[in-house]
Amino acid sequence: MQKEKIELPRATLDFYRYEEDGLTIYEYDATECQPPEPMVNTMVGLSLLKSKNDRLVGIFFHEPFPLYERIPFTIAHEAKQLESGDFRITFKLAE
Repeated sequence: MQKEKIELPRATLDFYRYEEDGLTIYEYDATECQPPEPMVNTMVGLSLLKSKNDRLVGIFFHEPFPLYERIPFTIAHEAKQLESGDFRITFKLAE
């Protein structure tokens, strides 16, 4: 798997794109950020979700409950705690 850094206007974090199991994954790491930077970058990153095969993956140092209230109803999310204690949140278009 090769990650390609992409330019995303208004993003303050590095975003990467790669393919995995037929999905296009857009990924960013917000573990070193302070609010509101993780939320701002997530909202910008959600614009990348164009098809049912697109995923936006954010890595956070805690589960971002305030963020969930701000994402559109057309976006579904799944949270998974990693062994490091960080959280991997995957966003996709809701079905």
